[in-house]
Amino acid sequence: MAGSSMKDIKLRIKSVESTMQITKAMQLVATSKLRRAKERMEASKPYAAISEAAIRAAVRSCAGEEVPFADHREVKNTCVVVVAGERGLAGGYNNNVFKRVAQETEGKPWCVLPIGRKAIEKYQRLGIPMLNADHGHVEGISVSECYRLAKMLTDGYLAGQFDEVLLIYTNFQNMLSQEVRADRLLPIEPEQEEKPRLVSTVYEPEASETLAAVIPDFLAGRLYSAICDSYASEVSARRTAMDSATKNAGEMIDSLSLKYNRARQGAITQEITEIVAGAEH
Repeated sequence: MAGSSMKDIKLRIKSVESTMQITKAMQLVATSKLRRAKERMEASKPYAAISEAAIRAAVRSCAGEEVPFADHREVKNTCVVVVAGERGLAGGYNNNVFKRVAQETEGKPWCVLPIGRKAIEKYQRLGIPMLNADHGHVEGISVSECYRLAKMLTDGYLAGQFDEVLLIYTNFQNMLSQEVRADRLLPIEPEQEEKPRLVSTVYEPEASETLAAVIPDFLAGRLYSAICDSYASEVSARRTAMDSATKNAGEMIDSLSLKYNRARQGAITQEITEIVAGAEH
């Protein structure tokens, strides 16, 4: 009985050790990817921030004019751009994104533009109408791919296929904290307050025509920045999850080793007792 128990514990220890090797390797891979992901994320932010400020200022200057991407109409259908992960084993990263999507879309008709294999699989399973299901990868996505996505969104918006576009992604704050955000891409909101400027902006042609031409570029930059943010968040979440799993595996091995030693000591004690009892007879 004791021998059988010891054998089971030993097999369990070997199994946990094998798993710990995998989680440790995944942690090291995530750590090596995180540095590059953060560099790419930080490089993408200045363009997104400056272009957004410029676009909102231009929309404000067009007050009273018809601007194709700034018209507020009745929302009959919403397109949600969902940026999730390519793989699992990243803690609650993907589930947090999907929960926010469920909150934002509750009780209203919507379609989805999923980015990341997990998002594609999720909404295919739920039967949500998709604009496109070709972007399962997040790592290394290019600006040109983002431009094609942006063009898809602007064409659909102008055609009346949907009346607003939401972007749901994960904002990287630090190694231990990532926040799921929902930003409205279309229609574009003007600046809330006009900021004092040293020089006035001159638009050639008119501001409304300029906006119509540059909005796809702006959206492409905004998507690229959000995807870089999300990927850095995914890698960070995976690193944290694998680090925690490795530590838990180590604690489990220590606990199992203690049980094994106790069982072995009990078996030896029992054998000695049996030998002594046999000698007395």
